Amino acid sequence: MPADVRPMLDRMVHGTVHAVSALATDVPERRRLDGRTVLRWFGLLCLMGAAFFGGYVAWLLWGTGLQTQRAQDALRPAIEGQIADPRPPSEGPKPGSQVVPGSAYAVIEIPRIGLDMVVVQGTDYTSLKAGPGHYVDTADPWDGTGRVGIAGHRTTYLHPFFNLDQVLPGDTIELLTGFGAYTYTVTKNFVLPEATAGVVLRQTSQPTLVLTTCNPRYASSQRLIVEADLTQPTA
Repeated sequence: MPADVRPMLDRMVHGTVHAVSALATDVPERRRLDGRTVLRWFGLLCLMGAAFFGGYVAWLLWGTGLQTQRAQDALRPAIEGQIADPRPPSEGPKPGSQVVPGSAYAVIEIPRIGLDMVVVQGTDYTSLKAGPGHYVDTADPWDGTGRVGIAGHRTTYLHPFFNLDQVLPGDTIELLTGFGAYTYTVTKNFVLPEATAGVVLRQTSQPTLVLTTCNPRYASSQRLIVEADLTQPTA
């Protein structure tokens, strides 16, 4: 091999080796950069998810209350007008009469927990957004017999029954309606599993009241129950 060719070959070989070597070291670097990018995006997505979840919880606990307050403000004037000039209990709707879900039914007052809210007809999801709801297949206060059932949210939609666990035997509950005012005295406050809680809605021969809500707070595996007897019917 000519002498002047060997140095050229050496330079080519060495240059190729260096180029391949450089390429080999560049690949892991790009991979490392790609890995850091993935981690950055993952962290960003986690932060966005946490912000969304936090906003959703805030809406459930406080934002839904704004919706309920608007509904209460809209319902109160009409029912208060009926309460101020009540009709005789004998003129009240009879059992089985058609009702309008979400319409004003009564005002419930529980001094022990400072509750004063409009009760609506119905316990479906939409009706309970407006306030505590009357179980439409239970008695009415003016019937003179049977059990009046009312359900309410515990932690959302203005949480009317948030402190229902603090209501004690001997406390009073008043229902103000367009057919008179009715005062009940609490007899029991207890908890039942959600699956069996429906038994408290069974009708009674004497005029009674039952309030139901979820238990514990922020869960729904149980039902908190308050039972009361009518002790002062309308005059």
